[in-house]
Amino acid sequence: MIPGSVWLTKLLIAHLLTDFVFQPAGWIEERRRKHYASAKLGWHVSLTAVLAFLFIGRSYWPVALVIGVTHWLADVWKSYQPDQFRYFLTDQFLHLLVIAGCWWFSFPDHEALYAFCRQWSADTHHWVIVAAFLFVTQPSGVLIGQLTGRWSRKIDDDDRSLAHAGKWIGIAERIIVLILVLENQYSAIGLLITAKGIIRFSEKDRQEIKTEYLVIGTLLSIAVAIVTGLVVKGLS
Repeated sequence: MIPGSVWLTKLLIAHLLTDFVFQPAGWIEERRRKHYASAKLGWHVSLTAVLAFLFIGRSYWPVALVIGVTHWLADVWKSYQPDQFRYFLTDQFLHLLVIAGCWWFSFPDHEALYAFCRQWSADTHHWVIVAAFLFVTQPSGVLIGQLTGRWSRKIDDDDRSLAHAGKWIGIAERIIVLILVLENQYSAIGLLITAKGIIRFSEKDRQEIKTEYLVIGTLLSIAVAIVTGLVVKGLS
């Protein structure tokens, strides 16, 4: 086992609890209005440091202090930014980077981690899986877009959002299907298709061109993911 893995997991749990479960929406709203002067931000940061301290033990109190201070700095910075996903993602990345850094310096013996990385890197099957997941994201999306171009070009300009949303739905769909194929859960793919059909093909969307575009795009997307999964299993 990698040294400090339990310790690191506890810090991650503490972060998830304090940043999501134990942080009311009112605290976030006040932070956006008052920024660094927000009393609720002070409560949130204090809870973050205290919970980290309780989870990892008093011998690591400097780590809890570092987490608390850096959490305050990151949240103050975020309070000045628009409420957009990229800033949320950056904020979470900074918090997790601090946690990872604390773990790295608290447990300097990383030979087990290096050994794990070398073993993982030397396994061809792992790289095949990485390539498969990479393929079912953007590359296969471009391929499907080319194959369904004759239908997408006929959709009204007001419905351009359909193709944009479909891009991300398709990526998530193919990733899920690929995972199900690799885990031999083929019956679950049928449930996924049924659920998507209920959501996407409602009465208000039953225009001929739009329906053809959705049906063909969905079938192609799922077929690509299934074939990719079968190829990966065949190479195993």
